[in-house]
Amino acid sequence: MTKLRMATAQGATALIVVMGISQQALAADPVQPYIAQDQGPVETSSPWQIRVRALGVKTNDSGYVGGIAGSNLSYSDTITPEFDISYFFTENIAAELILATTSANVDGTGAIGALGNVGKVWVLPPTLTLQYHFTHFGRFRPYVGAGLNYTVFYNQSVGSAAALHVKNTFGAALQVGFDYMLDQHWGLNFDVKRLFLEPDFTVKVAGTDLKGKAKLDPWLIGAGVTYRF
Repeated sequence: MTKLRMATAQGATALIVVMGISQQALAADPVQPYIAQDQGPVETSSPWQIRVRALGVKTNDSGYVGGIAGSNLSYSDTITPEFDISYFFTENIAAELILATTSANVDGTGAIGALGNVGKVWVLPPTLTLQYHFTHFGRFRPYVGAGLNYTVFYNQSVGSAAALHVKNTFGAALQVGFDYMLDQHWGLNFDVKRLFLEPDFTVKVAGTDLKGKAKLDPWLIGAGVTYRF
């Protein structure tokens, strides 16, 4: 009986020693989680985007020459290239800088219709908008925007007037459009903007200096290509 007790005690002692060694081994060499070897890095989009559009400029034929009742103005519509740069703060919020330039003929109508073509001006209307992009429609990415425009009038020339000067001015801008993405980088774009643009001008006719307001308020309708870096 004494030998049996001694054997049992020795077996228990050996089991305790083995368990202790096993626990130390597990602590020293923990199980490593499985890591897939075939997964590459997740590709993320750059925050930068550019667009190139063909832009139709449709102005509001309105305005007046001060002191001449019934005077009115009209402006030629044009088609011009447009380039813009966007920066995405998030997938939904972006800022866009819109760059384009075009020319417009200014004609007298109404009571000053006999003047015909008063002159011609070139227009540079850089516009900065803050946009919200909707991202729950798959490849179709509509957006809305609002911002500020500063229009520079340059290369001003005269027609029937002896002198013409249209003043640079600020204006508000509203925007709506969409991208249809063909892949991660390339897409097709359609965009409509309205600029609220009513610059003051001075004109000299028959030796008399006159002032007035050109109510341009143009619609900018564009279609083109989007590239997301």
